[in-house]
Amino acid sequence: MWQFLIPSFLLYAFGIFNLIGIKNYLVTNQIIFFVAGLIAFFLIRQIGTHFFRANIKPVYVVFILLLILVLIFGENINGSKRWIKILFFNFQPSEFFKIFSMVIIADFLARNQRILNNLSTFLVILVGAAIPAALIYKQPDLETAASTFLVIIFICAFAEMPKRYIMTLVATIAAVIPLSWKFIHTYQKNRILSFINPNIDPTGIAYNMTQAIITIGSGQLLGRGLGLGKQSTLFFLPENHTDFAFASLVEQFGFVGGITIILLNLFIAAMIIRKIMFHYGKKGDHNRFAYFYSIGFLMYFLIQVFVNIGMNLGVLPVSGTALPLISYGGSSLVTWMIGLAFLSEQS
Repeated sequence: MWQFLIPSFLLYAFGIFNLIGIKNYLVTNQIIFFVAGLIAFFLIRQIGTHFFRANIKPVYVVFILLLILVLIFGENINGSKRWIKILFFNFQPSEFFKIFSMVIIADFLARNQRILNNLSTFLVILVGAAIPAALIYKQPDLETAASTFLVIIFICAFAEMPKRYIMTLVATIAAVIPLSWKFIHTYQKNRILSFINPNIDPTGIAYNMTQAIITIGSGQLLGRGLGLGKQSTLFFLPENHTDFAFASLVEQFGFVGGITIILLNLFIAAMIIRKIMFHYGKKGDHNRFAYFYSIGFLMYFLIQVFVNIGMNLGVLPVSGTALPLISYGGSSLVTWMIGLAFLSEQS
């Protein structure tokens, strides 16, 4: 448990100091979110994975209903319906579903080992993954829909099912991707265009990515100091506490601070891989579930880290992917702690 909690605490501390330097009025909220995350962590561990596995079908149905409800009653923020307002907290069902989707698919694969070679079983998995992905895409949230679906398929690639099913699906998706350009939203097209050619509109669609690169560069080796980052504090960098929190952190703490964040994330990844290897090849339903869930959590974690840091550095298109424990936000922080609870509960 502590091999995951200690680096998480350190990353969270960096996130808090980053907020102090750029938007100190949000610090109290982030502390409250972290306390809520800790409560969720120990609550999940106390309840135990077996409870959720015993009620896996109701869990799936509840999340489908939540994803439908958010489309009907969700709060519209910047043209997206992703949140349900609960007192001072914006609850984002799709964020929590990322974790529970891994619990659901890991449970399914662990229980149905004998029928995994059947095409009908693979189709059941596809439909089960496609329904929530379609609802999340409708919000619209292409990044979360795609990453959630990708993680589920990635877990399946390590199960005892014919690899031709996975390869056929991957080939089909690759063939369809060019056609999807016609159906994605304008802002999503602009993000891709600005990534391909940042000079196309540096003060318009490429502005966020350009400012993130400038912000990181201004941090140099040791950073400008807490609260002294001009790009962040003077609001040249948009979303400096969420999507581009890494850039504002590097501006304040420099290359050393950025490398520290990356090393802490690599340590967490190494600990997850160690857990995967521990359960690999072991018999029993519990070990199989832990193996599949750990693989999914590793993929989920790597996507979050690489996509967020990549877009901050300008090597990946801009997306709404949060950097775990660094980006401001209650849903992402509590989700991370719940994910850790399921991970550390497996032994």
